Amino acid sequence: MTSEILRSEGAKLTLHLDGPTWEGVPSATLGAFNCTTPEAGADLLRRAIARTRSAERQRLLAPMDGDTWHSYRFVIETDGSAPFLLEPPDRPVARTALLGAGFDEVSRYFSARVPLAETARSAPPESTDFVVTQWDGEAPQALFEQVFDLSKQAFAENAFYKPISREAFLALYMPMVPLLKRELIFFARRSDGALAGFLFGTPNYAEGPAPHTAILKTYASLIKGAGQHLAHAFHQAALEAGYDTAIHALIHDSNLSALRSATEGGQVFRRYALYGLRLDG
Repeated sequence: MTSEILRSEGAKLTLHLDGPTWEGVPSATLGAFNCTTPEAGADLLRRAIARTRSAERQRLLAPMDGDTWHSYRFVIETDGSAPFLLEPPDRPVARTALLGAGFDEVSRYFSARVPLAETARSAPPESTDFVVTQWDGEAPQALFEQVFDLSKQAFAENAFYKPISREAFLALYMPMVPLLKRELIFFARRSDGALAGFLFGTPNYAEGPAPHTAILKTYASLIKGAGQHLAHAFHQAALEAGYDTAIHALIHDSNLSALRSATEGGQVFRRYALYGLRLDG
């Protein structure tokens, strides 16, 4: 990844020149952007924009640490509750600087809470197309190898998607193994054993060593209905494990998951946005 760290008094960011495509055009991205004042941020953003132009990139996305596999998005609305594990930061000063530099909102997301005592009761219709099973806790690298292969297919059409290598993927996710709880990880498999979907949940360790909230962090499927069944299995398992609340984390506003979260009683408590700047306009 081609990246450059830019600093000034009161501001810092990392410019990634080989970001994902946006509107079919290769983009650069601004990651780890923070500033003490909007003015300090504006000065550094002018430098970053000039550098992006000199690299012949016509689009700029922020905040994004190179791609959507890494951290991206800013908090834009909140109920004031504490951040959950791995949640994007709330940096209102940096967001003000972005808006002042001409960036527009290009994508929006939310997180919602659901009460498990109610949600875990609504089972989806049965299906003979797949079987949902819980991870047995064995061979975590083999687990992530399978997840990588499915992710390439499931996420390829997502906005701002950029493929990464198997090695880079494993380097990102293998350090998370100590945080994994087998009872919150599920797979959907076809009758021939082929992987058709996965769901990763994790305790919200931001609440401390004995959290009462479980986070539905990531799920994907290649077969209709598998996502709904995976989510139900997660909700049931989380309730049985003693959690009282689930967080449906970082859902795109237009995703089918947004509708499912609402029908399951999800109450939105945080919203996020990704911003973009067109340099050829």
